Amino acid sequence: MTTINYFFRHEVAEKVREEGRDEARAEEQAKVILRTLDWRGIELSEADRERVRSCGDLDRLAVRLDRCYEVTDAAGLFDGDGDGA
Repeated sequence: MTTINYFFRHEVAEKVREEGRDEARAEEQAKVILRTLDWRGIELSEADRERVRSCGDLDRLAVRLDRCYEVTDAAGLFDGDGDGA
């Protein structure tokens, strides 16, 4: 008996699917960062909040996630980013 594969598998489709996963991961990390800072009482401007939300770089978000537990102000969250994203 043959197995039927109902899932569409194509190189382009896989790439799009992976990009969607990365985007979802980035959104979730941004939410955790913002929620942690809110819980800690660290105030962020709307511009800083948007800067966190709009970041799609998972590595940069991971650094910010680590920092959000130690910083005392918003500037500390973005130290060393360089390009302002």
